Amino acid sequence: MANDKAKLLVSLADGVKRITFNRPERRNSIDFEMFTLLRDALAESATDASRVIILTGAGDSFCAGADLAAASASGISRFDVTAHVREQISPAILAMRELAKPIIARVHGHCVGIGFSYALASDIIVASEAAVFSQSFIRIGLMPDGGSTYFLPRLVGYAKAFELMATGAQLSAEEAHRLGIVNRVVPFAELDAHVDALAAQLAAQPQPALSHIKAALADSTRNALSAALEFEAVGQSDCFHSPDFLEGVTAFMQKRKPVFGKNSDE
Repeated sequence: MANDKAKLLVSLADGVKRITFNRPERRNSIDFEMFTLLRDALAESATDASRVIILTGAGDSFCAGADLAAASASGISRFDVTAHVREQISPAILAMRELAKPIIARVHGHCVGIGFSYALASDIIVASEAAVFSQSFIRIGLMPDGGSTYFLPRLVGYAKAFELMATGAQLSAEEAHRLGIVNRVVPFAELDAHVDALAAQLAAQPQPALSHIKAALADSTRNALSAALEFEAVGQSDCFHSPDFLEGVTAFMQKRKPVFGKNSDE
């Protein structure tokens, strides 16, 4: 297991691999290093002794999205977000769907932005009653990525997916369950027991059967997911280099409401 100061903790015992976002002081927001660490941990899962994966976050949140703390106007202008999405985010999402092993998202607290995308890319979501879900990209002037434009409408329908993405509205765990996003909602005190029991059950199942079930469910939609990820990668660039994104990040850091639609010369 990685030391407890690592940004991503990975452990493997009895066929159950646990991947934990480990920045609780930042609500497990994802920085550049963590994108790479997660991509590599998922790639390794294809050949290691794991039989089931648990994806979760340390402390009081699952994942509060991408870390915006280091963003600056000059950094934004130079950053190739399309390359980043293609090389770091999309491969991890594809790896999650193509992995011949079930992935359980153990969700507590904030599950927003790219964190929500990672949960959607999992096979089963078990949430605590305190979990909160949001397609929060719009709040900082971005479009969703991480496959959310593919996964969410297939779960909730076009109209509801558009509403959630266009408003950035928060969903409670119960609302997410009612919409079919979440498989189970349990009290926080029972979350680990439920997740561990489910992981043990899946780890004990015949792996060829499980892998073929997952492959069969994914087979007819694989090309559509790849196309959605590429569309997100290209479209996100327009959003990322817009004045609205700079305003969104600035407002986020200043803890104020953003004012979108400003002229780029202002």
